[in-house]
Amino acid sequence: MQFRSKAYVACMLLVLNHAVGAQQGGQQNLQPSAQQSVKRDQFYWLGEINKASLVINVDEGLLDPAKAGKIAAGLVKVLEDGSKPGAARPFRVIEFEPLLIRASDYDASLLHAGRSSQDMFATYRAAIMRDNLLELAEHLAMMSETLVAMSEKHMQTIVPNYTNGVPAQPNSLGHVWLGHAAGFSRDAQRIRQTYVRVDRSPMGTNVLNGTSWPLNRNRMAKYLGFEAIVDNAYDASQISASEYPVEVAGIVTSLGLHAGHFIQDIMSQYGQIRPWIYLASLKEINTRSSSAMPQKQNPVLLTETRREISSSLALAMGPMIRAHNITPGMQDPKEERSNTEMVKAAVDFIKRMDRILKALVIDPDRALEELHGDWTASQELADVLMRKYQIPFRVGHSFSGSLVRYAKQRGLGPQAVSFDDAKRIFAESIKTHGMDLTFPLSENEFRDTLNPVNIVNGRVTHGGPQQSEMTRMIALAKEDVQEQKRWVSARRGAIDHALRSLDSDFKRYVK
Repeated sequence: MQFRSKAYVACMLLVLNHAVGAQQGGQQNLQPSAQQSVKRDQFYWLGEINKASLVINVDEGLLDPAKAGKIAAGLVKVLEDGSKPGAARPFRVIEFEPLLIRASDYDASLLHAGRSSQDMFATYRAAIMRDNLLELAEHLAMMSETLVAMSEKHMQTIVPNYTNGVPAQPNSLGHVWLGHAAGFSRDAQRIRQTYVRVDRSPMGTNVLNGTSWPLNRNRMAKYLGFEAIVDNAYDASQISASEYPVEVAGIVTSLGLHAGHFIQDIMSQYGQIRPWIYLASLKEINTRSSSAMPQKQNPVLLTETRREISSSLALAMGPMIRAHNITPGMQDPKEERSNTEMVKAAVDFIKRMDRILKALVIDPDRALEELHGDWTASQELADVLMRKYQIPFRVGHSFSGSLVRYAKQRGLGPQAVSFDDAKRIFAESIKTHGMDLTFPLSENEFRDTLNPVNIVNGRVTHGGPQQSEMTRMIALAKEDVQEQKRWVSARRGAIDHALRSLDSDFKRYVK
């Protein structure tokens, strides 16, 4: 399907300007964490845990300082070896520790006092999920910023809204998109709320009930960039570690549903010969020619993003299924790879959403044409009759329904139906309700009432599409997006600061 309009031409420069940045996921808007240049995988976090264990144990008199230098040097070698191209980066403690012993000696196993694979795995899983949530929040903020900017641009673009798939009422396109932005804002809130529960260190709880080794848990949490500790030692690796992947899955699900709703709203227009919203064709990136039907431009950016959302929702079912019907502490729902895959899939479709937004072409004239061709303004007749002339709503609704049926049987739109027919139908309708009134609206008032632009501008509801409310809500939405970005930067900064502090203190013992 190929479309050309003034709106298309006007949009092309914007699309071309955004094309490169959109394909890269819009990453130009937020600077990545300084620490993110390092691959923060399980191997990395085992290294950080061992650094912190060495510093704390020496500082607090639990490890002989004379042995610290050799252990520290061995740890540096293990980490450097693991950073070489193609090198193994073991994530199991029982595979990491032999490398450390080989690089120093058996004194290196003194670091393991008071620790277990259980609390170390729980710690690096929480740290990795913490990074995953920040990446998701970052790209959600970028996409939301695009959505809010487009809402502002189209605050006075009047388009049909649909309920049950049927044209229902006129509305401001910017108002509709701010509604979508509000949903994504709640997803951002969910990320921040979940992050608080993930950002707690299990380290130092050992397996179930702690240890006789007095490892300073609070100091360990601070070095690893955690805001707090998991208070209960049993909860740390037995309950909490199985719980938050399910909570994160709920966020991915909500994001997917919100993104899917937006996409389907656009997809429905592709069933029309002349849609008022569609994707700009750009070198087979957003749309793709049919192999058999030359008139078709298939909206592959929409359909492929929808497919990726569906795949993400399937992945989001995993944590709940894996956590179901198991005894506390089992590994099933905790596994880092599948939980990370789930969040990364959400990051990918959010990036695609940003591309979709930047590729959309809006044809306001075609949208108004559709509105004038249907009776989406008919409720306003009943509202005006009630508000200005005290005619009960159900009576006015009955008249509006009769007028619509009469007009549709004759192929008449709101602008084509005659005022005389409206007065006659009103008189007939009002008698069925035991009332005897003449039609109270003048012809100009009747026409103005059916004008979709007037309907939108005349709204007085708090949160409605009128310009005063749109201006207020857009300002709030912009501030919300900035707050999302500030939150991501602050959390990343806190982690980076903690890790730099750990590196600084650890270097004191490297000989």
